[in-house]
Order: sequence, then structure tokens, then C-alpha cells
Amino acid sequence: MIKLKRVFEELKQSFIELYKYDFKFIIILFFIAIVCFMPVNYYVIVGGGISDIASRVEVENAYKAKGSLNISYVTEADGTLLTYVLSYIIPSWEKASINDYKYTDYENKDDINFRNELNLKVASSSALNVAYQAAGKEIELSSEHIYIVAVNKEDSKLKVGDEILSLDNQQLSSNEYRQYISTKQKGDIIKFKVKRNNKEKEIDAEVYEDKKGNLLVGIYFSTLREYKTNPVTKIKFHSDESGPSGGLMTSLSIYNQLVKKDITKGLKIAGTGTIDESGNIGEIGGIEYKILGAAKGKADIFIAPTGSNYQDAKKIIKNKNLKIKLIEGKNFKQVLNELEKQ
Repeated sequence: MIKLKRVFEELKQSFIELYKYDFKFIIILFFIAIVCFMPVNYYVIVGGGISDIASRVEVENAYKAKGSLNISYVTEADGTLLTYVLSYIIPSWEKASINDYKYTDYENKDDINFRNELNLKVASSSALNVAYQAAGKEIELSSEHIYIVAVNKEDSKLKVGDEILSLDNQQLSSNEYRQYISTKQKGDIIKFKVKRNNKEKEIDAEVYEDKKGNLLVGIYFSTLREYKTNPVTKIKFHSDESGPSGGLMTSLSIYNQLVKKDITKGLKIAGTGTIDESGNIGEIGGIEYKILGAAKGKADIFIAPTGSNYQDAKKIIKNKNLKIKLIEGKNFKQVLNELEKQ
């Protein structure tokens, strides 16, 4: 204890001496650090990779896989002045304007982050339903939550992140919500009950008509469905992960843990793509980083969503002479059939 105290005293004295003689230098370094880490209106993409989805999906009494099913991810960081400048110097780094992620001009980063986090939860929910249906296992809808993900009227009192509890004191499903709006007339007032920061609020919204004659209240919403399953499945992504692009691989991982037959056949399979409740696979961003990350991770197979993602992946594999097999992903059952052929 005495020795430790002496060490702290010596460090304290050294700092005092440094400050006494070099305080100007310290101040300069301090301000340089502040400038370098000033936030800018960009995200910086610094590369991609793959990660075994099984570490995020836990199925009760799961069957084991000889190979692995991996999500392909893009490493994206909040932009600072330093990383922004480095994106011009480091060829593999790319910058993306935050404005490109906005649905409306007056959104902020918190709105974007909420939407991305919700997209991950919705994708995981859809993946769960698709996998259980395909495996013939028990699944039952237990609850439905409707969240506002964008507001296209600047003067609206509704906010991104609000959970819609009722309209005019009526609890409605997402389909019923759309039907209810269509029964209204321009200028009608709808009373929304929402949950915001764990508190319930009542907010009035006026119905208006767009240029195409559609009746709107100026919001976009997304529906998060929760399911009861047998066997029980728990999905838990890391706190820094977001977005819907892991939907396909999540559904494949759940399915593979539910059925006796191993779809990996000992191979390292990577892929990307959204998935909806019907099992359709949708396109994503950052396909180049994801295919290169999969190749770097020594994946045997890469699954790319049909359309421009698949065409771009095919070109990248050819131009870079990558040793990886490409599968075009159209829907869940089609991908299972393709993996069966491997």
C-alpha cells in the first residue's frame, strides 16, 4: 500500500513538472484532439466481415451444425473530422452522408438510430416466423406493436419512436389502421394515443390529402410482431448492431437448429438480405464490403439477394478473382433448395 501511494505521488509530481514547463504544448494537443473528434454530418464505412449468427440465436434443444451460418456485416462509425479526412486517404474507407439515411429533411440522428434498431427487431421477428413455418414447428402471434418510423409533416406533434396504442380510443392492427384512415375525410381530426418515453400521451393529427388523392396523417409506421414458440428461441444481437440485412441468415440459423438435417453440410456459409413474413428476400446496401468481408473470412458460399445485389456480387467475385461460390437469394425456400444441392 505504501509503495502504491509512492507511485501515485511520483506520477503526480511528474505531471506537475510537465504542466509547468510544457503547458502550452499540452493545451495545443488538447485542442487538436477536440478538433479531430468533432462530429460531422457523415458516417464512415471502414470495412466488412462475417460473424457466426449462432452466437446470437439460441434455440431450445437445438440441433448442432457441422459448418456455420454467418451474417455479413459492414463496419460503420459515426463520422468525425479525423475519420472524414482519413476517408480521402485510405482507399478502403468510404463516407456516407447522414442526409442519405433521412426520410425527411428535419430528422436527426436519434430518429435514424431508432429506425435502424427497430428494423433489426422486425427482421428478427420475421426470420423467426419464416423459420418456424418452414420447419413445421409451433409458433403463435402473441402481440403486435406499431411504431412511428418517420413523420413527414414538420409541424406534427407525433414523433419518430412513438408507439401507437389507439386511434380515437380504438385499438387497431396495422392493417386496420390503414383501413381506418381511408374512412376519414380531409380535415378530420384523429386522436392518437401513443407511448413515448414510457408515458402515454394523446395527440391530435389532422387528415390531409396528397397530390394523388390519398388520405394521410403524415406518418410512416412499422409493425413489430412478437411470437410464442415451441421450442423456445431467444434472439439477442449486440448493442452496436442494427438494420434489417441479417434477416435471411437469422432465419436460416433458426431453421437449422430446429431440424435434424444440417443445411450447412460442414461449410462456412455467409450471406445478407432482408426477409419479410412471407420469406421473400430483399436487397441491402454495402454489398461490396460484405462480399469482400465474406471472402476475407474464408466463407465457402455467399448468398446475395436477387437483383442488383446479386449482379454486383457476381461482378466483384469475377473482377477480384475471389474463391467463393455465389447463390442468388430470391426467397427462403428457394435458398434452402440451393443449399441442398451443395
